[in-house]
Amino acid sequence: MKRSRRVLLGAVTVFVLLFAWARWGPMDPLFPHPCSTVLLDCAGNTLAASVASDGQWRMPAGAPVPMRFEHCLIAFEDRHFHSHPGIHLPSLVRAAQQNHRAGRTVSGGSTITMQVARMARGDRPRTWWNKVVEMALALRLEVRFSKDEILGLYAAHAPFGGNVVGLEAAAWRWFGGPPERLGWAECATLAVLPNAPARIHPGRKRDELRRKRDRLLRYLRDTGTMDSLACELAMSEPLPERPLPLPRTAPHLLTTLEQLGHRGERIVGTLDIGIQQRIAAIAERHASALRANEVHNAAVLVLDTRSGHVLAYLGNLPSAGAAHAGAVDIVRARRSTGSLLKPFLYAAMLQSGELMPDQLVADLPTRYEGFAPRNFEEGYDGAVPASQALARSLNVPAVRALHRHGIERTLHVLRGMGLGSIDGSAEHYGLSLIVGGAESSLWELTGAYASLARILLSDVAGPVHPPVVRMTDQGPEDIDQRPPLNRAAIHHTFQALQDLNRPELETGWQRFAAQQRIAWKTGTSFGHRDAWAIGVTDRYTVGVWTGNADGEGRPGLTGSLAAAPILFEVFGTLAAGRDFDPPHDDLVPMAVCRASGLRASVDCTPVDTIPIIRAAIRTPPCTYHQRVFVNATGTEQLEPGGPGHWVSWFTLPPAMEHYYAAVHPGYRRLPAALSSGTDSPMELIYPENAARLHVPIQLDGSFGQVVLHAAHRQPDAVIDWDLDGRYLGRTRDDHRLPLSPEPGVHRLTLTDQLGRTLSTRFECVRGSQSRSNE
Repeated sequence: MKRSRRVLLGAVTVFVLLFAWARWGPMDPLFPHPCSTVLLDCAGNTLAASVASDGQWRMPAGAPVPMRFEHCLIAFEDRHFHSHPGIHLPSLVRAAQQNHRAGRTVSGGSTITMQVARMARGDRPRTWWNKVVEMALALRLEVRFSKDEILGLYAAHAPFGGNVVGLEAAAWRWFGGPPERLGWAECATLAVLPNAPARIHPGRKRDELRRKRDRLLRYLRDTGTMDSLACELAMSEPLPERPLPLPRTAPHLLTTLEQLGHRGERIVGTLDIGIQQRIAAIAERHASALRANEVHNAAVLVLDTRSGHVLAYLGNLPSAGAAHAGAVDIVRARRSTGSLLKPFLYAAMLQSGELMPDQLVADLPTRYEGFAPRNFEEGYDGAVPASQALARSLNVPAVRALHRHGIERTLHVLRGMGLGSIDGSAEHYGLSLIVGGAESSLWELTGAYASLARILLSDVAGPVHPPVVRMTDQGPEDIDQRPPLNRAAIHHTFQALQDLNRPELETGWQRFAAQQRIAWKTGTSFGHRDAWAIGVTDRYTVGVWTGNADGEGRPGLTGSLAAAPILFEVFGTLAAGRDFDPPHDDLVPMAVCRASGLRASVDCTPVDTIPIIRAAIRTPPCTYHQRVFVNATGTEQLEPGGPGHWVSWFTLPPAMEHYYAAVHPGYRRLPAALSSGTDSPMELIYPENAARLHVPIQLDGSFGQVVLHAAHRQPDAVIDWDLDGRYLGRTRDDHRLPLSPEPGVHRLTLTDQLGRTLSTRFECVRGSQSRSNE
């Protein structure tokens, strides 16, 4: 008796140890094979997939097994699946008898669990020893996994013909849809395929495959799993003709995510398949017009402004093809930014108290140590409100603003807004930074514009962060970063980008943008290589790039002509936003001169009191209005005390006035004075005081010339030019004078016909000296 108890206790102990080992002991991965990469949208729809590294279509495990396929599979492969422990002995006995009578192996008697074990062990000969090993592994699988998990393993790794492995890949390859949308006929077809995928699949021996499918459907009808009508309809369905391609709705994003380390994963993205498909269709509609100008590539990015979630990601035109680098993901490619950085500089200067929103800024011929920016339209306005200079994307005011604000300070703001690709030094970029001298990507730029909006939307946490494309990515609430720009500065910036007049090419979009309350900016790189348009509402941020991936420029490739039409058609498919609420707590009422946009002085009229960013109190008051004593008709200045009256007169400095009066016919020049007075009526446009002039070497080895340029309040004035005491010549009306100065420091003196003088100093460097100091 005691011996029997010891034997029983030993047997129980061994059984418990075996069970514990089977259930919790170490176990190598059953299926270490590489998987395809699958990209899903936010609702679980498949956007794109790529073949695994071993050439197989094998989706990552984890998708649930549809109920219809489960019924079909169990009915065909293992009708006792839910009742056996991994082995069904009657099936093994029946299989042995059938094989003995046939003289060859015609049945294996394997349960679904044993088939999972066989698939996990790879392609091994069908011997009795291997069958025993499969039975042992099947028992362990039953201890370790639930029945649903075992079904999931089978569905994920069963062969379905050709290079198709797993139910999900088979559903897409043979029927063009996900497994959960398969009907009875389709599930029955896939249930019988793994039985002999090398001999029977939809591509060959179709009659035999159909007989097996219909036999299974009739069995399901006879057992009450499906009704007669459903069975008849299912048997009338044809078999698939050939393998179908998997979805390619967002192929560039899939490839980029694979390169970022997500190969072989099932990636749940933030994209919306409906928006993605509409954006792709819009881009293709514009592709023909772009191709007519030999422009072959475009990219579009759509973000949810508040969350930063990517809703659509078009990395390139689907029709670009291999000949035009159609596989390149341009959303992530670094390209010249054109004018897209100007809003950040405008906001930074507002925040630092260097600028009023509508303050007049100089738009004059400008040169800084050999760098001479030019406006796109080639002309100059003399003086233009800063907000208009931004909306019109004038290059000269932007470069002058950057020179004043500082390149290093501007780079700090840009990087703080997420533009990490702009990683060079201030010396590397120079003043060209603000007019396309830097490179960034559509990904970063669109994300930075969305971050501007999130700062303005005060209820959004962690406003500055890059776009979010995976549901598992770090959310904005987890990012602790103080934004480099405040709400008031961005409020004025968005007002400038929403409401002001546009260049002639953009006026067609102005009404639409006003209705949608879109703050938008276009950009064009040097040489017409890149055309940009980015727009922001409180709901969506849209970025568009068009151009050639190889960098070839094309005439007419501008943000207004090539990118803005796509931008606004995209916004037309999205829900309209509402205007951003002004940050009232960050604004203060301020008296502003209507003519100059500066803080009003005692001489200004008319004056408007409007809410302005608090930092504007540090800006100087208006200096363009002055009190002058004029005659009764206002045509001549008089000495005070005579028969006249005092008036407040808006007058610009001579250089600004020279260009401003030409484009503003209503501008009234300051009347001439009887005496010469103390204020000089002249101003040097080039060179500015203490400037450094760089004289280039010509192709023939000689030194080039510089053109001195001055402005005088009187259009018919005469100016005599003197350099270091040497008379240079006389100019009338157009005061330009060519000069080949010697290296060194010089003094230039100008004298008009009334003896009034203006002097300035400048330094001249030549040739290699010039180049080494730039």
